[in-house]
Amino acid sequence: MNHLDDRQRAMLAEMGVRLWARPPAPARPLARSPAGTSAPAPQAPAAARLEAHPLAAPAAHPAPAPAPLPAPPRQAPPASPAKAALPSPPPTPEPPVRAPRPAGVDTMDWPALEAAVADCHACGLCEKRRHTVFGVGARQADWMVIGEAPGEQEDRQGQPFVGQAGKLLDAMLAATGLSRHAPAPAGAAGASAEPQPVYIANVLKCRPPGNRNPQPEEVAQCEPYLRRQVALVQPRVILAMGRFAVQSLLQTTEPIGRLRGRVHQYAGVPVIVTYHPAYLLRNLPDKAKAWQDLCLAREIMNSHLRAASVAPENQKR
Repeated sequence: MNHLDDRQRAMLAEMGVRLWARPPAPARPLARSPAGTSAPAPQAPAAARLEAHPLAAPAAHPAPAPAPLPAPPRQAPPASPAKAALPSPPPTPEPPVRAPRPAGVDTMDWPALEAAVADCHACGLCEKRRHTVFGVGARQADWMVIGEAPGEQEDRQGQPFVGQAGKLLDAMLAATGLSRHAPAPAGAAGASAEPQPVYIANVLKCRPPGNRNPQPEEVAQCEPYLRRQVALVQPRVILAMGRFAVQSLLQTTEPIGRLRGRVHQYAGVPVIVTYHPAYLLRNLPDKAKAWQDLCLAREIMNSHLRAASVAPENQKR
């Protein structure tokens, strides 16, 4: 090991390499030479080799890694509170059973006719209605106003022409000297400072769902009721308001614009055509045309009144 100097040994020690050397061979006795002199000792093998341990461990062993901590036990999610049982929905009411329109409508009086309308199940409109809309006003009057079909407010209250459209109609009637609240005249018809009575009804007695247009079969089922109302009121003039009312009464598909300004007939009664108040609320310029129609109806009424006053004079002669 003499071939390593002190510096090399120190470096190996720093590296943690242990040095070892093969132990020396035992000494052998010297062989005597024939001349009686001692033979030189056999030469030691070549310089001892440095053999480092192939896996020399470091001087200090590192501490073993700590064992992993056991995973905490998984906790079950908290149980959700029990949901309250929802109440069962109320049972859906059975739709009314369809029934044919009662017979003999054309001979009914007012109480029987109103009861027949209230209990009518002749078409599908009875399934969604709240109330039937029979009519309002004096049941004997010279004027009769006929509209199309009840709307939402009419269905709730059971009266025709309520809400904003009803207010406009009342204003139009008041400008003509009429009122739905005026009592029926006690004597003969004639000029009077008091508002004249008017009876108001609709072609349909039940509201179409969503205010849709009336169907022909629905109009056909209600037409006998309206015809009987006209017969009982015995008006001198009818004011038809709205496209469906006009077309139902006159059995035509002509638009109102082509039917205005003329006198038509329904069940022998003169009919004047005009716009529905709900339409006038959306089309204000046409209010002037509606006023012209009211003036024409007033002229027809005045001619009837003049004819009625002349007839007794002719009889006296």
